[in-house]
Amino acid sequence: MEPNTMLALGKISLGLIMGFGALGSALGVLAAGSAAAAGWAKEGKEGKPLSGTFTMLVGMPVSQTLYCLICYFMMFKYVNIAENGPVLFGIALGVGFAQFISAFAQGKIGGAGVRCLSENGGKGFGNIVMAMGIAESIALFALVTAILILTNLQVMIQPITATAPAVG
Repeated sequence: MEPNTMLALGKISLGLIMGFGALGSALGVLAAGSAAAAGWAKEGKEGKPLSGTFTMLVGMPVSQTLYCLICYFMMFKYVNIAENGPVLFGIALGVGFAQFISAFAQGKIGGAGVRCLSENGGKGFGNIVMAMGIAESIALFALVTAILILTNLQVMIQPITATAPAVG
């Protein structure tokens, strides 16, 4: 593969990793947030105080964007070495897509959880959080995989560190 193509793949991978994580988180928050808004409307109509537990379920899918940001900063130091491009692109696709699906799944579970809590008087919150935690574990496994790949010196070429020019 041509060096310029490999270099471009590496640089594109930075946007991909963040794009996958942020899109998954946004869709997850949308799914859970829509259900929360409906739950709050129901509670308000019934004259009940609005449940703060819904907010936690809405916010949980955001963590995948954080995991992708961690990957971004770890990948950034390798992006200007052309030979790293295909590996970084592979990380962006594999890990980014895992983060996307994990966040989306969390949002769907959170949305169903909000409906469950709203309809049964708030019972089952712990079980819902556990189910969302299972979806979260997929994101954590993907993050660990990225870290293992990026720290494996047999796979990655060491980044070139800039040194100060000699004086004199």
